[in-house]
Amino acid sequence: MVRAIAAVVGAAFVFVLALALFGTVSDRIKTPPAETAAEWVHDRTPSLNADLPSAGLLGKYDDRQLQRGFQVFKEVCSACHSIRLVAFRDLQQLGYSEPETKAIAQQWQIEQPSPNPDTGETATRKNLPSDHFPLVFANDIAARAANNNAVPPDLSDITKAREGGADYVYRLVGHGYGPQPAELLKEFPDIATPKGLYYNKYFANLNIAMPPPLKSDGQVQYTDGTKPTVDQMAKDVASFLTWTAEPKLEARHAGGFAALIFLLIFCFLCWGAYQNVWRDEVH
Repeated sequence: MVRAIAAVVGAAFVFVLALALFGTVSDRIKTPPAETAAEWVHDRTPSLNADLPSAGLLGKYDDRQLQRGFQVFKEVCSACHSIRLVAFRDLQQLGYSEPETKAIAQQWQIEQPSPNPDTGETATRKNLPSDHFPLVFANDIAARAANNNAVPPDLSDITKAREGGADYVYRLVGHGYGPQPAELLKEFPDIATPKGLYYNKYFANLNIAMPPPLKSDGQVQYTDGTKPTVDQMAKDVASFLTWTAEPKLEARHAGGFAALIFLLIFCFLCWGAYQNVWRDEVH
């Protein structure tokens, strides 16, 4: 008797859930949600790809491009953004020598916070190669005060934190800024970019607090002779930020490739052992 009652109750519960699901799907089909301005723009915006050497299963970093990307970060991005998970000595992985790394640390525009051990007063000291890149702002309050109430994100893991990774960074800083299209304003009259924000077609809600970082060609003068177009600078800084997020990418790719080769050999050996063990078996 108890089992019968439980079965009836369970069946009724399933029926109610199915009825609710059917109603929700039916309403969605009959009255689909209105398209948002961001969806309207993103559906009509091409998905540009940076085509970096590090992309793909066997991708590798280009040290010259990483150094150019670091130069863009240093001269353009570091005024507002930090890379707190990266140490100065890590730059040796980009091809910088130990003296060059030490010089970069010493000359970095922001010094390390180092309270005076005697008085406890806040002080600073020169960066050492073993130090991580210092924060640009002491706290979020200072960051908001200097950036129109917006907190610039740390860029150490930005290519992992954003959908699209390096391609997202490349699109956003290199090809996203511009005036709002007349068609957009005609379709959505109330979507005008608020004062203090900037229209960017690759940003999630189209309006971003960060001013265009790459304003024109030649903004950064590369030391290796590469032509510093906005597109090239966007690719280079996207490559550098890919490295800050995945400094061991090449080793991971090499390890995965070696594991695949091992598995193939192991499968072949297993097949050979199977054939040897059962070769005298009568079928």
